[in-house]
Amino acid sequence: MLQHGVSFSIAAHCAWAPGIETPEAWRAWAEAPFKILGNTEPGVRQMPPMLRRRAGFLGKMALEVAYQCLDGRTGIPTVFCSRHGDVSRAVNLLTELAQDCPLSPTGFGLAVHNANAGLFSIARADQANHLALAAGASTIEHAIIEACSLLADGAPEVLLVAYENCLPALFKEFEDCAEQAHAWAWLMQPSGSNSINLRWSVAPKELQVAQNSLPGSLEVLQFFLKQQQALRRIADGRIWTWSHDT
Repeated sequence: MLQHGVSFSIAAHCAWAPGIETPEAWRAWAEAPFKILGNTEPGVRQMPPMLRRRAGFLGKMALEVAYQCLDGRTGIPTVFCSRHGDVSRAVNLLTELAQDCPLSPTGFGLAVHNANAGLFSIARADQANHLALAAGASTIEHAIIEACSLLADGAPEVLLVAYENCLPALFKEFEDCAEQAHAWAWLMQPSGSNSINLRWSVAPKELQVAQNSLPGSLEVLQFFLKQQQALRRIADGRIWTWSHDT
């Protein structure tokens, strides 16, 4: 069966979730994952207060790991990815619209999928390429492919930011995995020593409706933190196979 793939290295990484804020805590989580609860917000102290106040809970998680991972560096392309984005803000806007209430222009502007990427760019006065994407249950894999495309085009490094939140109660019946609040970032470089490989192929029909207990981004984060030999995910009609070079 035809299989495609990309490879890359990770120069720096960080993660943040309520109650899991240190590398040690994340390693402990990776060994025995538990459901992430709570809505404690990160400080995002590197961002100017006026812009920081505009970001919601989801955005602050994404911005926190983006700042930490870049550690002051600029001029690096960024790929922000989230399957659902700030869906709670979108639900509030749609509810107001259904009730014939006037919509807040600021609320609308921050509900769009690239809002956090835009805040990050504005706050740092950084004109490097940035984009945001959502691609269903395989959002993290498509974000990796996008980041690797930027590396192949000549970018020496690319920042990948993955972030998710719990779904509003309105959507709980449609949830196909245990959505949890978290964010993580990788500073990616072209493939070298200790590379990570991502391969994909079409999944047989009997496997195309696979259910996953964790969101894809948390499955991949656990694979990375535990240095697992391989991870196979089935999502959106494809088999996604992750592996470490040994």
